[in-house]
Amino acid sequence: MTEERRLTSVNTGEQHAGEPAEAGAAADGQAPRERETTRMWHITLSVSGPVVPLPEVRRGLERLAHDHPFLLTSRYAEDHAEIRYWEEARDLHDAAALALRLWGEHRSTAKLPPWEIVGLEVIDRGTYHHRMTQGHGLTPTSPVGVHPY
Repeated sequence: MTEERRLTSVNTGEQHAGEPAEAGAAADGQAPRERETTRMWHITLSVSGPVVPLPEVRRGLERLAHDHPFLLTSRYAEDHAEIRYWEEARDLHDAAALALRLWGEHRSTAKLPPWEIVGLEVIDRGTYHHRMTQGHGLTPTSPVGVHPY
């Protein structure tokens, strides 16, 4: 019988009040804590940089959409783009970290423009749905895929 491994922080030898002495152990010495659950986060990533021909930008974003299946929509121009997608993560910090790596990690494989990230918004599913019911953000009828501004 094998145990499922999970990442934990490095033990510094210090125990804070209310924390178990061993990673994964319950505070009362009982069975280990259950694995933390993940949530869905709506990501809006904005990138910009030097002018790149529109067909090259489109091809790169289409390859990114193929590599990253949760991509909802991308809007682009010659010098900037906005990507909206869902990310699964434990918390906002993890979702933001994943989002900030997306462009750089896919730059060479998707042949993305050499642009930098200039904006990031990370919101939970409830906030996203609340905005939609209030009439903010992209409408549900907005086409999914890669589109020019």
